[in-house]
Amino acid sequence: MPHPGLLSSRLMSCTSCAKGADGKPAGCKNNGYCSSSGCNKLDVFDWLAGVPLPGGQTPFDAVELRFKGTRKGFYRNAKAIALNPGDLVTVEAASGYDVGMVSLAGELVRAQMQRKTGSTDSYELRKVLHRSTQEDIDRWHSSRKREDETLFETRKISQEARLDMKVSDVEFQGDGTRATFFYTSEERIDFRDLLRKLTDKFKVRVDMKQIGARQEAARIGGIGPCGRELCCSTWLTDLRSVTTSAARYQQLALNPQKLAGLCGKLKCCLNYELDMYVEAIKSYPSPNAKLKTKQGTGVHMKTDIFAEKMWYLFKSPGEPTAMAGFPIETVRGIIAQNKEGIIPEVDLHMAEEPAATAPADKRSDYDNVIDGAEDLARFDKKGKQGKRNRSGRKKQDAGNKRQGPSAKGSEGDKQAAASPQPAEARHAGKPALEKRSRDHRGRRRKGPGPGRPPTSAPKPDNA
Repeated sequence: MPHPGLLSSRLMSCTSCAKGADGKPAGCKNNGYCSSSGCNKLDVFDWLAGVPLPGGQTPFDAVELRFKGTRKGFYRNAKAIALNPGDLVTVEAASGYDVGMVSLAGELVRAQMQRKTGSTDSYELRKVLHRSTQEDIDRWHSSRKREDETLFETRKISQEARLDMKVSDVEFQGDGTRATFFYTSEERIDFRDLLRKLTDKFKVRVDMKQIGARQEAARIGGIGPCGRELCCSTWLTDLRSVTTSAARYQQLALNPQKLAGLCGKLKCCLNYELDMYVEAIKSYPSPNAKLKTKQGTGVHMKTDIFAEKMWYLFKSPGEPTAMAGFPIETVRGIIAQNKEGIIPEVDLHMAEEPAATAPADKRSDYDNVIDGAEDLARFDKKGKQGKRNRSGRKKQDAGNKRQGPSAKGSEGDKQAAASPQPAEARHAGKPALEKRSRDHRGRRRKGPGPGRPPTSAPKPDNA
């Protein structure tokens, strides 16, 4: 019989969960360890893996375990079991036991404990009992399958009880004797009646845990506006507060719809480049300073840190307002001259000058081979009329070939149309009926000609 840990890895690997019983992709649903680590949340890269310990030093007796969602915990490996990332182990719980997956082992766990808890003391941690047996794994799987049904039923019960809360997730313990309900609410909720209903309904011990909107998004996961998985559900563990000042420093429009993430709060990525913007703005002139020039007084509007330009709005009496952008050194020079009492003359069209031609080796070799294909007006009526004209022209050419000698007349008409004489001179003295017209098929209509008597009605085309 294979090793239980090896058996669990085979049961939960991507190769076995790629297809379900009906042939459709099933997915591991965070139950297993993927070699690509694409479906695991909050993975940690063990950069000390393979590095031997100094002589005489014992390995650190704690491991980091990963449970459902983003929940992790540290447990003491008192029995010194050889554990590797991806192994399923059975650990102590408040009542009974739980099943978790090893996400980190070795000396890097000591650094993780120091960073998260501030201490490396492992004596008070709960213990790792043993590697999970097949019986533990089967019971754990059966408990996990009850979570979705339990979640839907709990939402119905909370709605019937008229509780202002949102149950976002349910997590069963490995032995199936306890269930933790994660919810979000803006008010304090009385759970006494709800706990009795849930206990009688599901026959388990119920724990209610309130979480925030960001913790809810981290547990559920999703795709952000950037097209990637949420940072809080993949690698971000420190959920710092984000304020609107972060958007102001980065010259972003204060639009709540664009600045908010899936959790409804400001995006965590607003803090990623904030320090760089703050340091860059410190070296720029103060935006409160006004530029006094002969073209008017300039008021600061925006700052382009990447282009190193500051934009000002100039307004002088009796003249329209104008927007102009100046390099940072130019702005410093104008402010220095204003302090000396000098009002300089500036070029308001400095930012509108065309950029210098790039070298031949750096020019783009892209050519628009589909000219007009990106024009937004290509679907207007003008395009449809041109299509009808082209179809009519094709039918006209075909009719000229069938008529034979009459094609010479059309050539004469073309030459007359191309002549520089005005239209009044060309058609002077000719009756209006002699103007040849075409029907909807592109054929010439037979009308009274020089040697043909007039008729009351034109003959049909197939005559």
